[in-house]
Amino acid sequence: MGALRETGHDLAALLRLPGFRRLFAVRLVSQAGDGMFQVGLASLLFFSPERAGTAAGVASAFAVMLAPFTLVGPFAGVFLDRWRRRQVLMIGNAVRVVLAAAMAAVMLTTGLAGAGEAWVIVLGLAALSVNRFLLAALSAGLPRVVDGPLLLTANSLTPTLGTGAAFLGGGVGFVVGLAVPAGRVHDAAALVCASVAFAGATVLALRLGKDQLGPEHPRRGALAAEIAEVARGLVDGARYLVARRTPGQGLLVMAAHRFLYGVVFIAAILISRNLLAEPGDTSAGLANFAMVLGATGVGGACAIVATPVLSRRTGPQGWIVCMLLLAAASQLLLATTPTRTVVLVGAGLLGLAAQSAKIAVDTIVQRDTHDDYRGRAFAFYDVLFNAAFVGAAVLAAWVVPDDGWSRGLFVLLALAYVAVAALLWFRGARVPAEVRPRTRSAR
Repeated sequence: MGALRETGHDLAALLRLPGFRRLFAVRLVSQAGDGMFQVGLASLLFFSPERAGTAAGVASAFAVMLAPFTLVGPFAGVFLDRWRRRQVLMIGNAVRVVLAAAMAAVMLTTGLAGAGEAWVIVLGLAALSVNRFLLAALSAGLPRVVDGPLLLTANSLTPTLGTGAAFLGGGVGFVVGLAVPAGRVHDAAALVCASVAFAGATVLALRLGKDQLGPEHPRRGALAAEIAEVARGLVDGARYLVARRTPGQGLLVMAAHRFLYGVVFIAAILISRNLLAEPGDTSAGLANFAMVLGATGVGGACAIVATPVLSRRTGPQGWIVCMLLLAAASQLLLATTPTRTVVLVGAGLLGLAAQSAKIAVDTIVQRDTHDDYRGRAFAFYDVLFNAAFVGAAVLAAWVVPDDGWSRGLFVLLALAYVAVAALLWFRGARVPAEVRPRTRSAR
């Protein structure tokens, strides 16, 4: 209770800062629109009656949705050090208004027939790529409106509350979709809601000063050279993490966890659509998947409470091993029978394991990475984190059956989690190796 009161006090102090209030309002409305947009896109790509609910179809659509996060993310900072971040928030959301409205127009006129599907994928990719810049701009602009000890609190609270806004927005988009009769209007409903939310975020961004979010000294160097420098930095950071051992092995374990989790995630989409719902009832399939996401979210919320307390007794590596074994147990549970209760409990356990392991890996990377490499380490972390999910989509297209459930598959996934846990426990380093950071002149 004391921690909750302290957090509430800090949030109240942040809300007394005019600049923070305005930036926070942009984040909440923009990310609520994200949730609506993602529900609309998922409904079209995964649960539309016009698309075959096969493992290959779902996996390919999933890989397409993740591509911007893997490819665009590491290079967003190059542009945010050149462009006014307030303009990025304003123009980026305005662009998303047009893209979401265009997707809705495609659904209202042609649906996913013919060239409609290609247009939906292209417009969706563009919108998700813009979103990557917006999230980075929101984070980069935060130190310009908050300083001192409150900055740490702001960095902790705003992404969490933004994710909550996205979840709430997704719920609104889902409910609106249910309220609209099946057909093209139903398919476009969440996208129209998202377009309205993006328009609201555009207007809210205008309340910030044009130069309020920086950059104070915009970069003027050759863009191609800076992009090449980012790529070299990712490679340099990866080499350092491997040499340092503990952060490198933490990222590899997280990538393996994310890879296996991605296979389960795609299986959950197929189970929700093709096994737990009547054939052709895509609305019921989407409702089932919403419950799976909700159970996963509950597990993740429990991780936020449990990890700081319990990991102190086991150490972060020991806690990761425990969570990998919990993930294995969730897969053995799913191997028993694909009822709704089993699927939801398994999703909750896997959500707890995945989020707990991520928190522990974040701690290891922050603790054992020299400050000279920390930015590059987390940029590489971001690439690895999302690339593992794309790799999972490729594998899932081959090994996951079209109804999503296979006892043999879930047993193999459980064994894979146990193998990763055993490698970390028996072969993993507990103390980082000494690595001398290279000075800027030595690079």
